[in-house]
Amino acid sequence: MKLSTFLLTILSILLVAVACQNSQKEIPQKDSKKEITNPFKEIEAIYLSNIENCIKNLEATKTALNFIDKDTAYNKVHIQKSQKHYREARNSFKKIEPILAFVDADNYKTLNAPNILKVEEEDATNIKIIEPFGFQVLEELLFLETPQNGNIDKETIKNIQKSADKTLQRLTLISQNTDLSVYKNYHFLWLFRDAIFRVALTGITGFDSPSGISLDDNKTVYEELKNYLTFFENEFEDENMYQEWKNSLQKSIQFLNEDDKTNFENFDRYSFIKNHTEEQIQLWNKTAKDWNIDFPLELAIQNDATSLFSDSTFNLNFFSDQKLGQISKDKIVLGKQLFNDVNLSSNKKMSCATCHNQELAFTDGKKISEGQKRNSPTLTYAALQKGFFHDNRAGSLEGQIVSVINNETEFHTNAEIILKAVKENPVYVKQFSELYPDSVTEQNIRTAMADYIRSFSPFSSKLDRNMNGTENSFTQNEINGFNLFMGKAACATCHFAPLFNGTVPPSFKESEIELIGVPSKNDTINAKIDTDLGRYNVFQTEERKHFFKTPTLRNISKTAPYMHNGVYQTLEEVMDFYNRGGGAGIGIDLEYQTLPTEPLNLSEQEIKDVIAFLKTLDDE
Repeated sequence: MKLSTFLLTILSILLVAVACQNSQKEIPQKDSKKEITNPFKEIEAIYLSNIENCIKNLEATKTALNFIDKDTAYNKVHIQKSQKHYREARNSFKKIEPILAFVDADNYKTLNAPNILKVEEEDATNIKIIEPFGFQVLEELLFLETPQNGNIDKETIKNIQKSADKTLQRLTLISQNTDLSVYKNYHFLWLFRDAIFRVALTGITGFDSPSGISLDDNKTVYEELKNYLTFFENEFEDENMYQEWKNSLQKSIQFLNEDDKTNFENFDRYSFIKNHTEEQIQLWNKTAKDWNIDFPLELAIQNDATSLFSDSTFNLNFFSDQKLGQISKDKIVLGKQLFNDVNLSSNKKMSCATCHNQELAFTDGKKISEGQKRNSPTLTYAALQKGFFHDNRAGSLEGQIVSVINNETEFHTNAEIILKAVKENPVYVKQFSELYPDSVTEQNIRTAMADYIRSFSPFSSKLDRNMNGTENSFTQNEINGFNLFMGKAACATCHFAPLFNGTVPPSFKESEIELIGVPSKNDTINAKIDTDLGRYNVFQTEERKHFFKTPTLRNISKTAPYMHNGVYQTLEEVMDFYNRGGGAGIGIDLEYQTLPTEPLNLSEQEIKDVIAFLKTLDDE
């Protein structure tokens, strides 16, 4: 063979080999995964694009109103165009919600605030009154205050433009200061779970949609979560689990999209939470193990929580202002003894149990507690909130205990006297010495009592057992009641599941106070506001007159009478009050009422169903 022929042959073989290699590279493998170095950078690009779309549509929302004139038909066209662009802007906002709510909670809360005056009270010298703006404000102005037949007034246009401008400025600022590259896999799992919980606990209730257009929002959130998850496909050791997530998220999207369920009043919230949210909690836990995640800390909900409705759901440390040690049975027993000890009060006649009877879900059954000015609130689930007393004046259980000790109408003593009384009791001294390294101290006394109260959160109600799958006994009336509570009756927009108090999920960082217009007497003809000024008495903030904390509804059938002044004796009376529109519905005109003033228009049967559900909140 000639040399030239030999070289050509060798060259041909090499070219064929290279071509084969290239060909093999170009053929996609069935099981190939995306090669992604930093999933958060990929998510950031989508996030910023959604913010850009949100800004663009908010600008268009404003622009459409610039053409309003006196012609009614012409007005209607531009109002509808403005509403259309708002919906598209809101859709983009819901796409950024899972990220924004986690990485920038304060800005998310501001952009998604209700159209009510915001009051921040750090102390008596630092009180801020802030006009709200953002998506809820715009929605209310565009859909509830804007007539469909046109003739929109100039003042409404001005308010829409003003709120839109502030919203645009805040979104632009967020866009310019976004860097998601610092986040880790465990952050993604946290925000992913938060988004699922937010849909279940506030999204499907209409909490942030005053005109009731929120169900589509939840589908948008789930679609975005499904999209985000694709960037973490490589993290799954178990490839079947990734597919399980895709199927689960798609099932939720389909459930939110079914024609017979997408009507706000008809949506089956009970089935959604039980069959979607609760199952996804289980899958989330398996994912954390599959990814071999080592969480650096616990948030409000335990990292290994298997249900929203369980005594192992919440992290008690998150709700305390001090680091809690191990809460043992012996510490709870000690706390119970102190709780029931009348010798700790100045007159030797009062203990904590005087106003908080265990048989009555730790209330006293009286309209106003003896010697006090208000109704005794239940202490069940008291540990799982961020504010204490009817006026939210204490920030911790320990702080509440100190206030009771010092109050001249309650224990009327002080920490030093309490310490002395405990030290003089040899049984107490022995118990404290065995349970606490520094034996009897003022702090240990408070902690023991607080630990006893922390044990009042058993999550053993009929609802809990049905939601977490240990039994299947809910009646159709109870299911209807739950769906009404979480939807049409609007109860869950203030009493948030699963705690059914005013501590806002999924972050649980704030316990809300509300103005609902509670009357001084059970009177619907000549009703007058109760004279108790509530939160106003703490800092004398004018805009906080008659505001009170939203209490838990757990064990509600055992805690009559109701409201801070015990004005209502039955749940039927309470439901009638809310069904009328609160204080506004019985003739009490309050500028800052936070409860929607329109009647709920619940039928007699619907009211019975809500009450049937409320009774499922009683613990065993």
